[in-house]
Amino acid sequence: MRNFLSDKIVEIEPSGIRKFFDIVSEMKDAISLGVGEPDFDTPWHIREEGIYSLEKGRTFYTSNAGLKELRAEICHYLERRFQVAYDYRSEVLVTVGGSEAIDIALRAVVNPGDEVLIPQPSFVSYLPCAVLAGATPVVIELKEEDEFRLTRQQLLDAITPKTKVLFLPFPNNPTGAVMGKEDLEAIADVIIEKDLLVISDEIYSELSFEKPHVTIASLPGMRERTILINGFSKSYAMTGWRLGYAAGPKVILEQMLKIHQFAIMCAPTTSQYAAVAALRDGDADVERMREAYNQRRRYMVHTLREIGLDCFEPFGAFYIFPSIKKFGISSDQFATQLLEEEKVAVVPGTAFGACGEGFLRISYAYSLEDLKKALERIRKFVVRLEEKNRG
Repeated sequence: MRNFLSDKIVEIEPSGIRKFFDIVSEMKDAISLGVGEPDFDTPWHIREEGIYSLEKGRTFYTSNAGLKELRAEICHYLERRFQVAYDYRSEVLVTVGGSEAIDIALRAVVNPGDEVLIPQPSFVSYLPCAVLAGATPVVIELKEEDEFRLTRQQLLDAITPKTKVLFLPFPNNPTGAVMGKEDLEAIADVIIEKDLLVISDEIYSELSFEKPHVTIASLPGMRERTILINGFSKSYAMTGWRLGYAAGPKVILEQMLKIHQFAIMCAPTTSQYAAVAALRDGDADVERMREAYNQRRRYMVHTLREIGLDCFEPFGAFYIFPSIKKFGISSDQFATQLLEEEKVAVVPGTAFGACGEGFLRISYAYSLEDLKKALERIRKFVVRLEEKNRG
């Protein structure tokens, strides 16, 4: 049967996140801090709109690009929240989650041999999607001393004559790092000078805790060379609705739409109607969830440091990325032993790139009660490790 399989697919490793998720799902009394999914229910008024669309029999295909009403609301949202304007008729495409947008954006713009710059640690899909699109992924290792932000010098050092695309994964999964306006301005002139295209994954844009999120597309000269990717999963607790979108130059969106037409047809109709309600009336829901995450974030940082885990303070998304280097064991070993001995699941940093070795991703998209229980178990585990190292 091996002869029937694609060599390219076989060589791609499965997600390191799912390994621990699958184990913990069958483990009694385990606490998982491993999955990046809001613990909130989708707000009722959003669910209600989805239900109403079913009751009205709105179960047919929408246009390939998505409902006109939804594309218009997306444009209104991006302009009022992030000061960047798009034409809903030709510069927005509704996709099946942000993940589809990432995939088809790459397939629409790269040719075999083109290099795609991927700052890591970062979301697990970027590198395999680049490989599947026929590109050559080039990893930029983000540094803890830079709070895992992409610096101007790192970008310059990574660019070659074959470089075509730069991923910008901020706010970042798994580190929680953000890049403010000054950080983005420091790299924007390099991007323009070297004639690069940016795929900016802004799925966590509403979860920026100290300062409002800034999209690189809003900077001078960057809108026409940026594909902005966002969605509803994180901001509106709509993971299972599978709805995202891409906004960008018409000439690129036209090619992305071709792939979407042939592979998907259109995003789920019910989800699209629900998303219209989310954008029109969901600001208070977003603020409520952001405040809850921020409370958990501060509690997690304080308690992890108190336990003895070194971690920089993350200002975005809902993850903390503590260092476990001082214990002298690998991230995978630490996470495996923690799960086996204390029934707490976290994700090894290596799931997000080799440079994630020595770190863990811990999600705080869980109730404070669960977080307190999990941290107490982590405390016991760390005490045993320290005693073992001293002995």
